Amino acid sequence: MPRKYVLFALIVACGVALDQVTKIAVYTSLAPISGPNPGRIVLIPGVLDIIHAQNPGAAFSFLAGFEYRYIVFLCFIVFALAFVAWNMRQLADDDRWRATALALIASGAVGNGIDRLHKRTVTDFIRMYVDADPVRSWLVDWFGTYEWPTYNVADIALFFGIILLIGMGDPEPEASDAPTPDPVGPAPGAPSDAGTA
Repeated sequence: MPRKYVLFALIVACGVALDQVTKIAVYTSLAPISGPNPGRIVLIPGVLDIIHAQNPGAAFSFLAGFEYRYIVFLCFIVFALAFVAWNMRQLADDDRWRATALALIASGAVGNGIDRLHKRTVTDFIRMYVDADPVRSWLVDWFGTYEWPTYNVADIALFFGIILLIGMGDPEPEASDAPTPDPVGPAPGAPSDAGTA
């Protein structure tokens, strides 16, 4: 098996496993943020918490109220995996960075796809915010909120996979292994046209 596929499979397997293990741990140990007694683990006071949120939509709860959102999300997953498969076929065997980027995108799509198929919501748990003034007030004035939408490991994989892929640009075309033929020149001993009238 080509090395790019081995690397791809390892990253996808590890990414999906880490995503699902962390979601299960949050789901089983913390009460939902929408409940009467929400659970919370403060990692960095005023900046970073672990909470338990169930998101029926996408980022920023996009499409959360749309009746056919599952069809939209399914189409996105199919498109993302088709995009990854097509690009993997184009990669040179030693293009490890692009293989890594595509694997991160695939693991993110699969990780959140498992949630949507299993329970029709995605478990998000990483909450980043700024709870100190004047930054908090400035964020509320300009953006209407002082916290980033809660996310998970699959979202992180998707984000960095896309950033990495965009940052590297288009792959260089593979060099052909076929020998380049020598240019055809005049036969030995043939008269040259140079200098003739």
